[in-house]
Amino acid sequence: MAPRSYSKTYKVPRRPFEAARLDSELKIVGEYGLRNKREVWRVQLTLSKIRRAARQLLTLDEKDPKRLFEGNALIRRLVRVGVLDESRMKLDYVLALKVEDFLERRLQTCVYKLGLAKSIHHARVLIRQRHIRVGKQIVNVPSFIVRLDSQKHIDFALSSPFVQD
Repeated sequence: MAPRSYSKTYKVPRRPFEAARLDSELKIVGEYGLRNKREVWRVQLTLSKIRRAARQLLTLDEKDPKRLFEGNALIRRLVRVGVLDESRMKLDYVLALKVEDFLERRLQTCVYKLGLAKSIHHARVLIRQRHIRVGKQIVNVPSFIVRLDSQKHIDFALSSPFVQD
């Protein structure tokens, strides 16, 4: 069996000291309680890959079976994750997605927005200390992407002292 080749999950900016970018990244890190800029860059890489796929599909003819099949698959995947709204199921709307749309779907953000944590940083601590479950499964990864159907199943773990009787 061939050894597995891993690829980087993030891409560092081409210019390391660009004031506008540094400020915007710092704002995002603070707003979403991220640990470092690498977490921002990871989401940016994911978004760029999705947008690249959408751009490539948009170059094809509208009736092209590849565009119809792969385009619908891409859009359905984004709707299932909750990044794209069901009323905006077109490839043009995929190009309009922002980093914030993906950061809103992180478990850390969802826990804070549901009111299970006092702050976004408290949410991260609760998740890392295994107090949060999604469905029946304890999840201790703050960057876990919550799907739309799993959103209503976020709760405290049964073994957690925070659970309400």
